[in-house]
Amino acid sequence: MRIQGISYNINWRNFKVGSSFFLPCLDDSSAKKEVLRTTKRLKIKVFIKVVVEEGVKGLRIWRI
Repeated sequence: MRIQGISYNINWRNFKVGSSFFLPCLDDSSAKKEVLRTTKRLKIKVFIKVVVEEGVKGLRIWRI
């Protein structure tokens, strides 16, 4: 998955229900679209929220 010029290798198959991860990004809307495009293709349900963690803006992504 490529977001804002950075390539991320996320092992979606091992992403367990109830777990989450933080994805730093400046343009949250385009990053969210890319994550949703990928998870839809893989038939994985996620909840995404724009957050600021330790002063860094990004997305918190939970598998549901």
